[in-house]
Amino acid sequence: MRILVIADEESKYLWDYYEDGKLKDIDLILSAGDLNPNYLSFLTTFANVPVLYVHGNHDDKYETKPPEGCICIEDQIYVYEGVRILGLGGSMRYKHGKHQYTEREMKRRVKRLWFTLLRHGGFDILLTHAPAYQLNDGRDLPHQGFQVFLELMKKYRPKFFIHGHVHMSYGRQYKRYDKYEDTHVINAYDRCIFDYEAEDVHNNLRR
Repeated sequence: MRILVIADEESKYLWDYYEDGKLKDIDLILSAGDLNPNYLSFLTTFANVPVLYVHGNHDDKYETKPPEGCICIEDQIYVYEGVRILGLGGSMRYKHGKHQYTEREMKRRVKRLWFTLLRHGGFDILLTHAPAYQLNDGRDLPHQGFQVFLELMKKYRPKFFIHGHVHMSYGRQYKRYDKYEDTHVINAYDRCIFDYEAEDVHNNLRR
């Protein structure tokens, strides 16, 4: 399964300069947040594959204009072609507003999912907006990651952890790829494509 992951900045390659065929090999699109809802609607129309998304901390506009034809997977496990995808959007709370959480609030969200996690026997992909704590995150509060994401990976050992929020344009310390125990970690900033079944994930990533 070939998956396109996107976050934070609309890709000019896909939106401004779109040509037929650019998405022909894509089987699934995952949005990690902070994107124009029209962009997601555009992609689901031309890719003709499911677009699953979680909210970024700047996605208040989705309340009045959600992405048409796309599927929000916040606080649930969505199964596609046998792959279990858990969605937990939002960032660390740094001011008043929607889609921001303290560590305690995010842990509470995860705790409420206990039966869903039990029923599905875990998950294969963790899709979030924020990174995990001290795993490609920032030390400033707005870009700090959640510790509970590390706990989820330790316990359920998903194959992939997809996040956004930390723009790779911020500096060289922010990486496209990392690994946490058995989990491949991908920063979805702008766009990135990977094969779910690939053995060498790092060297098979492409834009």
